[in-house]
Amino acid sequence: MIRDALIAAPAAIKKTKLNRKNPRRRSRELVLQGLYQWRLAQGATEVIEEQLCETSEFAKTDKEYFSVLLRGVLANSTALETQIQLFLDRPLRELSPVEFAILLLGTYELTSRPEIPHQVIINEAIELAKTFGGPDGHKYVNGVLDKLAEHLRIKNSAAIII
Repeated sequence: MIRDALIAAPAAIKKTKLNRKNPRRRSRELVLQGLYQWRLAQGATEVIEEQLCETSEFAKTDKEYFSVLLRGVLANSTALETQIQLFLDRPLRELSPVEFAILLLGTYELTSRPEIPHQVIINEAIELAKTFGGPDGHKYVNGVLDKLAEHLRIKNSAAIII
């Protein structure tokens, strides 16, 4: 829906909106698309990655970050799902495929990319949910990832003290 509106927008507005996306955000968007595809069709990581690399958007991404995210999420999906489930109010299988994919991606970044502030990771997930998810999906994603980030901070603080 938002993409359709951008296509119909005048060129100047379209350029301004698209320029606000940095290569990492574009990488996350493509990874989200790959995770969505994986969730629905259970394709092989290599096939999904190859298909996404052939899209016109791929040239605008941080290619290395894209590969790290996609491969990392898919390689660790079971462990990530276990972590997410702790903070859900329903079974994971009941989430929309978009929310599911965003939470997998956000959880992977929170657990595997300590150099990125957790607020940035959560904000990026919220933006993905606003763009691709349902009307209130971003609120749900925010709540789950915020709880997970708090849990990880406490866990990491305890590990440092010990």
